[in-house]
Amino acid sequence: MVVGSDISRYPNTPRPTCRGYLHKRTQSAILKGWRKRWFVLKHNGYLHYYKHKKDEGKCRPLEVTKLEGAEIGADTSLGKPFVFKCIPQSGNRIFYFCATSNQEMKRWLEAMEKAVHP
Repeated sequence: MVVGSDISRYPNTPRPTCRGYLHKRTQSAILKGWRKRWFVLKHNGYLHYYKHKKDEGKCRPLEVTKLEGAEIGADTSLGKPFVFKCIPQSGNRIFYFCATSNQEMKRWLEAMEKAVHP
C-alpha cells in the first residue's frame, strides 16, 4: 500500500481526489453526536477516514468504504446546514457528513459523485 507520505518516492502515484476534515454523525449505542474526522477519498473510489490528519499514512484508517454504486446527496432531514449523506451499495448503513461551508460540501459531493460512477 502506498500512502500520502510516500509521494516523493513514488512520483507516479495519484494524489487523493479529495481530503479534509468533515464531521461524521455517530450513532452507536453508547455515543451519539458529531465527531470531527479526517477523510481521504482515493482515486480508486474508496473513502478512508482517520481520527486526525496526522494519522494518514501512519495508522490504519478507522474505516474504508467503497463508494462505487453508492447513493450520495445533500440531506436536510437533520435540520443542520451543509449535511450530506452516503449510502454505500454494499451496506445497510447510512453515513451522514457535515461540512463547514456550502462550498466545502459541494467539493466533497462532486468528488464523491465521480467515485460513485467511475
